[in-house]
Amino acid sequence: MGFESPIFSTLHHIFDSAEDTDKSNNAPTRAYVRDARAMAATPADVKEFPNSYVFVIDMPGLKSGDIKVQVEDENVLLVSGERKREEEKEGAKYVRMERRAGKFMRKFVLPENANVDAISAVCKDGVLTVTVQKKPPPEPKKPKTVEVKIA
Repeated sequence: MGFESPIFSTLHHIFDSAEDTDKSNNAPTRAYVRDARAMAATPADVKEFPNSYVFVIDMPGLKSGDIKVQVEDENVLLVSGERKREEEKEGAKYVRMERRAGKFMRKFVLPENANVDAISAVCKDGVLTVTVQKKPPPEPKKPKTVEVKIA
């Protein structure tokens, strides 16, 4: 699913129109819209291997304590956290601020054969890798043999 997909187009349209709305009581704040964009724009790669699913998410500048990996509703993998802005030092001011700060979140619905009891997560060099092992395939049922009695 690329960034040109209808889902992303709809999300961008919603967020863009939210900034243009009048500041009524029901209008989202700029901070909310900024955080929602950060959550929707957290890119991830998902790979399937014979024995596992692997989720790869870029997390530059984050420590493992800033990242949460959870399973909710028994089949939804939730990766969330917050990237905090550096405190400004006295006498310094930002000329340009391009790096994203704030909350991020991604949810992935796991397939039925995902073993939610066998999940590992490693963050190395700014890349989070979450591995979800697959459950072994069910063994094929053997046919039941019924003894035929002679009457």
